[in-house]
Amino acid sequence: MNASNPTLIIAMVFILAAFAFYTVGVWAERIGGRLKWWHAIVFWFGLVCDTTGTGAMGVLAGGMFQHTIHGVTGMAAIILMLFHATWATIVLSRRDERLILSFHRFSVFVWIVWLIPMVGGAVLGSSV
Repeated sequence: MNASNPTLIIAMVFILAAFAFYTVGVWAERIGGRLKWWHAIVFWFGLVCDTTGTGAMGVLAGGMFQHTIHGVTGMAAIILMLFHATWATIVLSRRDERLILSFHRFSVFVWIVWLIPMVGGAVLGSSV
């Protein structure tokens, strides 16, 4: 792929933004030991950026879903991120103190799963 391709640049910018949002949200929550509304908002921003970047990559690849390890793990990561952001919003809305204090365990798990296609795509290319 040509590095000056505008679609590739858009994809890379949004994937890197997703990485920044998601990493800040997950680790701020983990270090703080308590889920807060701003974490949930950052999770949603990370999801939107990741979906946008993945969509741009899909345009470059000739289709949104590729039957490769990268395609399967990427789709699983987006679904898991959607569930994660939704569940964070529900936990905060319910004001469930027990879940607010333990939510970081789930967040770190989702972040690690999300890293698989992110790093795989960056290191090995989308044909992983």
